[in-house]
Amino acid sequence: MAFQELLNQVGSLGRFQILQIVFLFLLNAIAMSHIAMENFTGAVPSHRCWVPILDNDTVSDNDSRILSQGDLLRISIPLDSNQRLDKCRRFVQPQWHLLQLNGTFSNVTEPDTEPCLDGWVYDRSNFLSTTVTKWGLVCGSQTLNSVSKFSLMIGIFIGGIVYGHLPDRWLSESARWLIMTNRPQKALKELRRVAQINGMDSGDSLTMEVVRTSMKKELEAAKTKSSPSDLFHTPILCKQIYLLSFVRLLALLSICGLAINLQHLSPNVILLQFLLGAVAIPVNVIGHFVLNHMGRKVGQQVILSFGGICILTTIFVPEEMQTVRISMVILGGAVSFLSNASNRLHENELLPTSLRSTALGIIGVISNTGLFMAPLIMMLVAYSASLPWIIYGSCSILSAFIVFLLPETKNQPLPESIHDIRNERKHTKQAKKEDLIIKVTRF
Repeated sequence: MAFQELLNQVGSLGRFQILQIVFLFLLNAIAMSHIAMENFTGAVPSHRCWVPILDNDTVSDNDSRILSQGDLLRISIPLDSNQRLDKCRRFVQPQWHLLQLNGTFSNVTEPDTEPCLDGWVYDRSNFLSTTVTKWGLVCGSQTLNSVSKFSLMIGIFIGGIVYGHLPDRWLSESARWLIMTNRPQKALKELRRVAQINGMDSGDSLTMEVVRTSMKKELEAAKTKSSPSDLFHTPILCKQIYLLSFVRLLALLSICGLAINLQHLSPNVILLQFLLGAVAIPVNVIGHFVLNHMGRKVGQQVILSFGGICILTTIFVPEEMQTVRISMVILGGAVSFLSNASNRLHENELLPTSLRSTALGIIGVISNTGLFMAPLIMMLVAYSASLPWIIYGSCSILSAFIVFLLPETKNQPLPESIHDIRNERKHTKQAKKEDLIIKVTRF
C-alpha cells in the first residue's frame, strides 16, 4: 500500500483525476458517436421495386388513373411468404386479373416475376437519404451494406494505431509505471505536478528520499528490467493474455454486432438509440456495485451471460410484442457496454504494471478482430434472419465461460512485475498442496 500513501499526499481523487476522466469521456463519446450514427446513415428503409404504371409520371393509362395506389401495387408487386409486398421482385406484366381474386393468387398459373431492373422506391418518412438509398444496397446488393460497416471498423482500428499516441500529450504517465520502469525522477516530477493541480500543499514535501522509502520494494524489483518477450516466456502470463484476448474479442463482437444493427430489431431506431443511451448510465452504476460485491470474475460472468441471454431472447419474441422486444434490446445493449468496462477492469488488475501497456496493446490487436467480424456476420441474414443474432448472443455467453478460467482479482494487490506473477503462482500451488495434505490427513 506504499504507492497508495503517495497518492493520498498528492490527492487520490482531485481536480487532476476529474480532468482526466472528462477528457477520456470526450474521446470515447466521439468514437462511440460514429458507431451509433451507423444506425442512421446506413439505415435500410422499407422499399419495393420501381414500376412504370405507378411511379412513372408520364404514364397516362386510363385504367391506372382510376385505380387506387393499393390496387396498382397489387397488380404490380407480388406478395412474399408473410403476405407483404415483396421487396426485391415485381411482375413482368401488370396482373389485372388479381383485382378480381379478393387478394389471393390464381391456382392455375403462376405470374412471371423479375428483379427490380429499374431500381427501388424507398419509404422516406424516417430517413430522407442513407448510404443504402444512395447506392441501392438492398436485395442482391444487401451484403455490401455490411461491407461498408466493415470499412468503418477498419478505419477505427487503423485510427487507434496511428493516433493512439496522441493522448500521451495531454495525459500524465502513470507514476507507478514510471517507478516500475526504473525512472523515479520522472515519477517524482509527475507526482508533484498532480499535487499542484489538485491544490495539495504536500507536493513540496515530496522528495526523492520519500519516493525511494515508500516504494523501496518496487524500486528493487525495477532493477530487473522486464522486456516484452517476458510476456510469452512466462506461461501463466501468456495464458492470461490469450484468455483475456478471446474474452474481449467475443465481447466486442457481441457489442458491435448489436450497436450497429439496431435497425434490424425495431423500426423506431431513434427511440431505441435514445432509450439505450439513457438506460446505459444507471446500468453501469449498478454494475459497479455488482463487480465490487460479487468480484471481478463472477460479476463479469453474470454480466456477459445476462447480455447474451437478452440478445437471444429478442430473436424469439414476436414482432407484434414491441414493448417486450425493445426492453430486451435495451437491456442487452446496456449490459453489453458494461461488459466491456468490466473486462478492461479485470485486465488492468491481472497484468503487471511494468508490462501492462504492452500487454494491453497485444490484447487490443487480437481482440479487435471482433470489430471486423461483427458487420460481416450480418451477411448471414441472407440465409436466416435469426442466425446473426444467435451468434452475437452466443459469443457473449461463451466469453462468460472463458472468464471462469481467469483468477479473481478483487481485494488482491496489483502485480507490479513478472516476479509478482511468478510468486503468486507459487503461493497458489503451495496453498493447494497444503489444502490437499489437510484433506488427506484428516481421515
